[in-house]
Amino acid sequence: MATVETTYVAARQDASAAATPQNLVGRLGAWQLVKPLGEGNYTRVYSARPADGPQNQPVAYVIKVLRKEWWRDALAIEMQRREAWVGSKVTHPNLLPVLSASVQEPPFYIVTPKLEGASLANVIDDRERLPVPLALWIARQTADGLAALFATTGMIHTDVKPANIFVSPSGHATLFDFGCVQTTHEASHWASRPLAGTLAYIAPEMVTSTLAAGPRSDIYSLGVTLYEMLTGQRPWETEDPAELATLHREAKPTDIRVLRPDTPEPVAELVHGMLAKDPLRRPASASELASRLVRLEIKSFALV
Repeated sequence: MATVETTYVAARQDASAAATPQNLVGRLGAWQLVKPLGEGNYTRVYSARPADGPQNQPVAYVIKVLRKEWWRDALAIEMQRREAWVGSKVTHPNLLPVLSASVQEPPFYIVTPKLEGASLANVIDDRERLPVPLALWIARQTADGLAALFATTGMIHTDVKPANIFVSPSGHATLFDFGCVQTTHEASHWASRPLAGTLAYIAPEMVTSTLAAGPRSDIYSLGVTLYEMLTGQRPWETEDPAELATLHREAKPTDIRVLRPDTPEPVAELVHGMLAKDPLRRPASASELASRLVRLEIKSFALV
């Protein structure tokens, strides 16, 4: 699924800009589209404001619109409906809320707050390796969001990755892009649902039919993300999808302390535990993981 990463990358560049007449690009329902922010395979994204409000007010919203050529595609519509449902159902500081949506008939769109900052993917690109306390804090906030998602909806995210985590200038993390959410009964072999998940971060059980997917699958993906935050690289790098799937199933990642010697041993142990091939060897739940990360956070700050 096309993510809204481009939304927020562009948004950080013009977050404080007021709308001017030449920026206005149209109206969608009760919303004035102010400026194009990005485009994916399925959607176009705009900054927006209430159409009937003051014209000089700050632009505080983002609208993701399903492109017209996908209006008859049942899967694309269903993904946007899921994103709208989850974003309106779950209220949590580490999950992006959906404020308004039109997902029953064309035009299909969802409205979210316009966030300040950048995607975690861009943060990693800019900084390469994050300080250990910051990496743990971002991972813990994401785990808190995953715990709330599952507790409220019984769904797993299935696409946890740096491009789907937004980081504010203060370090607040927000998980977004819920179009791929699935119940544990729906989660199945990745080849039968090619729009769900990103192979570079996907858990072994999502690329095989021998193990059941569930909340621990998101923990694995968060483990890949945390590994990348700490080392500046993913555990496995290849352009070959079949080889990458095999590596997820069979290969042992390089010890994180070899790549980042200053990583505390308990942190390295937790990351490698999150990357266990057998889901039962990972932390039992996102809430348990968050509790362990909090303890490591406290210890890591004490070392700074």
